Formats: sequence, structure tokens, C-alpha cells
Amino acid sequence: MNEIVSADITGQMVLLGTGTSVGVPMLGCGCGVCRSADSKNRRTRCSAILGLPEGNLLIDTSPDMRQQLLREGVGLVHAVLYTHEHADHLFGLDDLRLMQFYLDGPLPLLCEEIVERRIRRSFDYAFASLPNLHAGATPKVEFRRIGPINDGHGAFQVLGAEVTAVRQNHGPNFETLGFRFGGVAYCTDVCAMADESKAVLRGLDVLILDALRRKPHPTHFSLDQAVALAEELGARQTYFTHMSHDLEHEATNASLPEGMQLAYDGLRIPLT
Repeated sequence: MNEIVSADITGQMVLLGTGTSVGVPMLGCGCGVCRSADSKNRRTRCSAILGLPEGNLLIDTSPDMRQQLLREGVGLVHAVLYTHEHADHLFGLDDLRLMQFYLDGPLPLLCEEIVERRIRRSFDYAFASLPNLHAGATPKVEFRRIGPINDGHGAFQVLGAEVTAVRQNHGPNFETLGFRFGGVAYCTDVCAMADESKAVLRGLDVLILDALRRKPHPTHFSLDQAVALAEELGARQTYFTHMSHDLEHEATNASLPEGMQLAYDGLRIPLT
């Protein structure tokens, strides 16, 4: 096998995608944001990757994952951490088939049971006992359970770092996990948090937080709701993510309080 080429992102979180489930530009839309020449208005589906002491930890496998990793020059993923089971956070998984060769074994997937069930149903061919499959025909993965999550949070180790999972509400039917890595937290696909979860997110250097659009939405924070929570939590810097075409980058940033900005694809944040 040829030498593996992968950018060194140790000590950084890279926001691979900052867009909502349909991405920006949105198919068939002629609005100013979807037609914008500003690259910061082009948002692939939501995902991030961290350079931890023992390797690269990918958060979610979006349908745009392959292009995101190529764009950032990251050719090696050592483990995947899942926020929840929805398609825009899951359905790029097959593009990690190469990792079994690079890692000389299965790729660890850290998730809750509900996510594992969705993966096993959606990618059933990866778990079928079929004869005469060639190497690399299916992704080889190893599930590792996140949890237990008690009183809104739970800590665990991955790739030489401690991570704290934070329980989040994602509308009337779903729950998700946010994650804290030292002084940086990543909280997407959320519309409400219990006080126990909020308590884990105080004292942050950087908060990455869901802010879908200006109007209220049943499963995501609106921009005003996200600003209010960011003010309550008091992070030194907040970046908003999982954004629709309703939020033009420069104009929206001009309206935000000090210490708050819209994120953008490719944004690099030091881990503290």
C-alpha cells in the first residue's frame, strides 16, 4: 500500500460542515445566499473532526464526508463519535471503507444503542455473512457504547482524551448528544437542554452551537434562542452551526453580540 497522506490536525477541531440537512446552496433555490459567491455561505452537512493525542476523531459521517475530508487533506480517521442517528449525520459511513486497511483492523464507532441499530439496518450488507466477498467490499467497524449517561452527562476516554457527553433534546421524538472536549464543546441538533446538561457546558473557551434559522423550528434552536443560551452559558467564544440558507454569513455576523459568530466550513478551533 502507498504511504498514507493525512494533514496533521493535532490539537485542533476542524468544522468539516456547518449546514443543515439539505445543505447550502439548497437544491432548486435561487435566493441570495444560495447564489452567493462568498465561500462562507457554502455549507455542507454538519460534521467535525478533532486531532486528539492518539489520532483523529470524526464526529458524525455526513453524506458530504468524503469531499469534506479531501478538502481538508485529512486522509486518516481513527474513530467516529456519533451525535445521533439521522441521515444527514450518518449516511457517509460507507466512504470510510478504506480505514480498515489503514488501521489494520475495524474502525471504532462510538455511539448509543439507537444509533447502532440504525447503522445495522441502513448498512445491513456490512454485517451480512456473505461468501467470497473481496477485501474492502464493506466497511469493517467495531461498535463501542457511549454511556451510561446519568443526570444529563457521562464521561469516557477516546484516543487519549477525556470526552463528556451531554444529553440534548431534539424535538418531541428525538434526543441527541453534545460533546465537551476540555474547554471546547460541540452541540448540534438541539432545541432544548435541561439544567443538568447546561451545567456541564459552563466555563468553556469555545462553544459550537446549533442555530438553524431566524424563525422558530420544532427540532433546532433558532438564532435568537441560540444567542440566549450562549449568553446564559457564557463561553468566551461561540460559533453557530447547522445553519440554513436563512442566515447570510457577513450580514448575520454584523448583528450578533460580541463573542458570537457564524461558523463556516473549514473553520479550525484550537483545543484547550
